[in-house]
Order: sequence, then structure tokens, then C-alpha cells
Amino acid sequence: MLMNARDSALLVVDVQECLLPHIHEWQRLLENVAWLVKVAQKLDVPVMASEQYPKGIGKTHPDVAALLPAEAIVEKQHFSCVAAHCLTPLSAYNRRQIVVCGIESHVCVQQTALDLKKNGKEVFIVDDAVSSRRPSDKTLAIERMRSHGIDIVSREMVAFEWLHEAGTAVFKEISRDFLR
Repeated sequence: MLMNARDSALLVVDVQECLLPHIHEWQRLLENVAWLVKVAQKLDVPVMASEQYPKGIGKTHPDVAALLPAEAIVEKQHFSCVAAHCLTPLSAYNRRQIVVCGIESHVCVQQTALDLKKNGKEVFIVDDAVSSRRPSDKTLAIERMRSHGIDIVSREMVAFEWLHEAGTAVFKEISRDFLR
């Protein structure tokens, strides 16, 4: 099954100021998350973001928050965005495909992905846009999610599948600005 821009939403999980510096290769993760958000916006793919207990862990990192309208960022206490019911009011949640990026792979990302899958969504985890404090936790989470039928993809796989074809004006723009 391919990702389709008309059927997809992008979910950014807990890319927050106080937690991010403790994440393995956090700068690369932040760049890849921002890249995905910008590509999604160019292709009219709705984006939503979660914040785990922002009072304690901080708000969404400014590099990502600046790209999103305030109403697209929701707070939660549960680790899973689905269990927290924070995504339900967002129109993006109605899409059948949810592309997930963020932190931490083995906690909020994994619990959200498994709950999304259980609720009938097609779930895609962007491997180069998720991470944890320890690389081994990310590895275990990716293996576990894959074993439950969740697709593991790269950011370029997302972009090319959303684009669907070359030769269009939007392909040329995305190619020039993001796929160099």
C-alpha cells in the first residue's frame, strides 16, 4: 500500500524543547521533522502535533511550532495520542493514513502507532524522523511496530509517494526545494 497525499495526515509526536536535547541525534531528527512538515504543507497534507505534559517538558520546539497553526498542536497526559483522545477533534484525524514522526520511539510514538493501527488506520513510521534517548530503544520499537503491521518508511519515501508522479509543477518545486 502506498501513501497518498489525499488520504494522509502527518502527526508530529512530542518534539518538545526540554526533551529534545536528550534524544539521540536530536538535531537530525529536528531537521527531518521540519522537512516533513514543510513537504506536507506544500502538498496540502494536514499536520497535527502533540505535546506530552508541556508544563513539565516544554512546548513544541520553536522550529516546528513556527510552521504550525496553534490549533494543530494538542496537549496530552497519556503516552498514546489515541488514548488521550487529543487527536479526535482535529480534522486531520479523519484521514485513513497517518504518517508519524517524533519522540520517543519506544514510548509515545509506539503507543500511538499501535493504537492507531488498532483503530483501523494505515500507519507509517518515518524511521529517519523518530528517535529515543537510547538507540537500542528505537531499534526495539521499530521492530515491534513492524511486527504489528506498521510500515516503516523514510522521509523521501513519504515525499515521493505523496507526489505520485514526476513532471508536474509541484514535483519540480518539491524536487528543487527538498530533494536536492
